[in-house]
Amino acid sequence: MPTILVILGWRLFFYANEGNEPIHVHCRKGEMECKYWLNRENFDIEEAFSYRVDA
Repeated sequence: MPTILVILGWRLFFYANEGNEPIHVHCRKGEMECKYWLNRENFDIEEAFSYRVDA
């Protein structure tokens, strides 16, 4: 899982092949984790899920 960017302790990364899912990135900091879908048509970013982010 290659790291794209580290910012304020958040590591942004992706997996090489996740099947038919839309283009997205995973973000992790400690036990907090989230995933964002990237929409190329309208340059939009949508939260797919988050886990323990409000902790």
